[in-house]
Amino acid sequence: MKNEIPTWLIVLGGIGQIFTALIYPYIRHRVFDWYTDVKQLKPLNQEIAKTYGRYIQGLNFSFGIIAILLPLDLQNGSSLALALTGLIGAYWVGKVATQIAYYPMYQIPQERIFKVGSYFMNGLFTLFALVYTWLFVRNLYQFLNL
Repeated sequence: MKNEIPTWLIVLGGIGQIFTALIYPYIRHRVFDWYTDVKQLKPLNQEIAKTYGRYIQGLNFSFGIIAILLPLDLQNGSSLALALTGLIGAYWVGKVATQIAYYPMYQIPQERIFKVGSYFMNGLFTLFALVYTWLFVRNLYQFLNL
């Protein structure tokens, strides 16, 4: 498979993923008032919800670091590149599918910054899904020697 994925696009995706990890606490607090809702849960469930929030934030940050530091390794066709780009691609495709399937039925605050921000974030998630799926498919072709 000859179509090269520009390294700058992989690095840009990495920067975007780090951005999503860093902005995540702000979105939970200011947009979704998440902590108020979490306080209504039993203590163990509060900790579980917080832990999963940290997992999401950690994965986004880690995927970003990998993309920035190892963009060539993510497209070298190795079994590890195939596995990792498959994992990251599936993660972001799942995120986009969840956004489409479930989030439209919820209201975000109607302030302009939040409306624009939601389009921006959804655009980022779609970019990540496309880049990592493209990387996965490219690695699969290389891995299978097609």
